[in-house]
Amino acid sequence: MSISFSYEKAFSRNIGWVTPQEQQILRNKRVAIAGGGGVGGVHLMTLARLGVAKFHIADFDTFDVHNFNRQVGAMMSTVDQPKADVLARMAKDINPEIDIKIFPQGVNKDNLGEFLSGVDLYVDALDFFAFDARQQTFAKCAELGIPATTAAPLGMGAALLNFLPGQMTFEEYFQWGDKSELDKAIRFVVGLAPAGLHRPYLVVPESVNFAERRGPSTMMAVQLCSGVVGTESLKILLGRGKVWAAPYGVQFDAYRNKLVRTWRPGGNKHPLHRLMIAVATKQMSKQLAGKTAQA
Repeated sequence: MSISFSYEKAFSRNIGWVTPQEQQILRNKRVAIAGGGGVGGVHLMTLARLGVAKFHIADFDTFDVHNFNRQVGAMMSTVDQPKADVLARMAKDINPEIDIKIFPQGVNKDNLGEFLSGVDLYVDALDFFAFDARQQTFAKCAELGIPATTAAPLGMGAALLNFLPGQMTFEEYFQWGDKSELDKAIRFVVGLAPAGLHRPYLVVPESVNFAERRGPSTMMAVQLCSGVVGTESLKILLGRGKVWAAPYGVQFDAYRNKLVRTWRPGGNKHPLHRLMIAVATKQMSKQLAGKTAQA
């Protein structure tokens, strides 16, 4: 049986939580998503099902078996295939009318202008350790006045930060500057989730290793991130509802059934953050020293 696509019918069950007029607004919004891995793929699927119909997506990687625990596009049938291509196909399978531009080299200083051209919202889904790309992309968003949102999958929960035009920037909050990658990693974790709700139930601490650029993940956290980001995206794109921006943040942990809203004036300059950074840096120095001694 042949079934023809109808935008109005496909997204009719959104009506009630959005008006028919708002649904058409979402249809004409353009969202840029950098990163097609864990959170990036689910962000794209969530926003496509919300009815957003214009996207820029960027990723240079291909799917592998170790992605299976959390990445929506990772399946036996997609191993070794470019993540951006697979996700674009999945999005178009939801909405054949989607306008989606792929940036197969990922985001970098040479294509950021094009990647963010005409964009109404930037959704950060870069790999945790993509420090240069993340720093450059958020800086460009601030320069162009583009709202940006990021949600980190931590443990079995999500930590959210929004960066809105005219308010505190990513750099002002995280204080990265030209620090080392290890320093940026520590400041990123502290700044993203100062409540640290995920830490008490990490049962294999050695699975987190900044020096080796690896850490554990769960699909539950990825899905929670996508629900949070999808909702924030709706509010930002429609201009409806309170959007809390940095230095405000929020972390919800499903494992512990806890929700904490944080307010850290000065971001990582805040005394509590400075203390947490100092402690984390000391711990990481010991870990690195131990690795060196073993070698």
